Amino acid sequence: MISRLHDPNYGRWACQIKRTGGCRQPIHLHGKVEHYDQATGQLLHRYSTLHEPDGVLRVACKTRRASRCPACAEVYRADTYQLVRAGLVGGKGVPETVSAHPCLFVTLTAPSFGAVHVRREKNGKVLPCHARRDAQTCSHGQVMSCTERHSAADPRLGEPLCPECYDYDGSVLFNAISPELWRRFTLALRRRFARLNGLTVKALREHTSVAFAKVAEYQRRGVVHFHAVIRLDGPDGPTSPPPVWATADALAQAVQHAAAVVTAEVKPLGRIFRWGTQLDVRRITLDGDLTEQAVAAYIAKYATKAAECVGTLDRRIQPLDDLTALPVREHARRLIAACMHLGSHAGLADLRLIHWAHMLGFRGHFSTKSRRYSTTMGALRAAREEHMRTEEITTGRLPLFEEDTVLVIAHWEYAGQGLSVGEQLLAAALTGVRLWSPGGDPR
Repeated sequence: MISRLHDPNYGRWACQIKRTGGCRQPIHLHGKVEHYDQATGQLLHRYSTLHEPDGVLRVACKTRRASRCPACAEVYRADTYQLVRAGLVGGKGVPETVSAHPCLFVTLTAPSFGAVHVRREKNGKVLPCHARRDAQTCSHGQVMSCTERHSAADPRLGEPLCPECYDYDGSVLFNAISPELWRRFTLALRRRFARLNGLTVKALREHTSVAFAKVAEYQRRGVVHFHAVIRLDGPDGPTSPPPVWATADALAQAVQHAAAVVTAEVKPLGRIFRWGTQLDVRRITLDGDLTEQAVAAYIAKYATKAAECVGTLDRRIQPLDDLTALPVREHARRLIAACMHLGSHAGLADLRLIHWAHMLGFRGHFSTKSRRYSTTMGALRAAREEHMRTEEITTGRLPLFEEDTVLVIAHWEYAGQGLSVGEQLLAAALTGVRLWSPGGDPR
């Protein structure tokens, strides 16, 4: 850290760090960018990393995972918030009239794979975990009862009362099949909504369309469930209102039916999976308890998370790794072991369980949306890049060229990634971004 502070190029290094927003693992690039006049071939401007500190340009890693880089994850979270909120109240190219369209906030959960330690509250009072007078003793000698009132930070939350009874194979298989289960849910939802209104699915498209944005969240027991915003539009998307018969109540009926009937089968094992019985369907309003801001913030928060709450690793696990030596909770270790064991089954190769063992079998996208729900992440990033470019030109750090008359030739090479421990301390001081421990706890 002292060496970096006394470096003659410290000012330029600090400028690079600030431009990355305090990225904890910036990417290092060697290269140059040249601007030529297409008519004359004259060189108009050249940028090279030769004169940069250490001969590299540091750019943000742009990861979405808060456990890897809190700074870049915050940018992703903010973009997700704007994307979801635009689909509820308009903006970012979506008309404000979309706020009058029927819209629901839906939570689809996983089924039970065995009793786990939980924290429940009623009227502000914490209830016993699993208090049962006539609790049975399982075949492994474990009494299936727990009378403790767990705190929110209790590490046992999500762990099974009897690990030997818990269906670890079912848990990781559900994670692996859940994207397909969601796809079938969206299809069944449209079919049911069309039938409720006396239409075929094809005819329904001529009157209304269904748009959604969803995010996956890990429960403490290690299975994913989905939070989704589901909206009714006219046939042309958010720019057209839905017909008067396309109501939120009818949509809620279709959601409840679809969640109850859809299944997905892992054919090589003959196992059939469906959603859990805990289904939450609530209407989103502009002035009620469930506002568009609350929903957008809730979804955006989980868009930057992964399986950290389960106590697993934030990296891929190799087949030759010693599972007993991994620095994880025993519950997470058993889930990883289940992925490794099932992944060796030839009929399950398409699920890629070994490749996604660190995610406990889940290989889907954490944040997705239908095409016409609202704007896109790419559009938000492009707008931010254009704003930064305009600022660079305004301040004189970048020359103003007519893009149609300038040929841009760029050449970049990867030269490394990350910061030293001392540089991380300086970056935190420069940008105000907190350092995070490997476990994800701020310090």
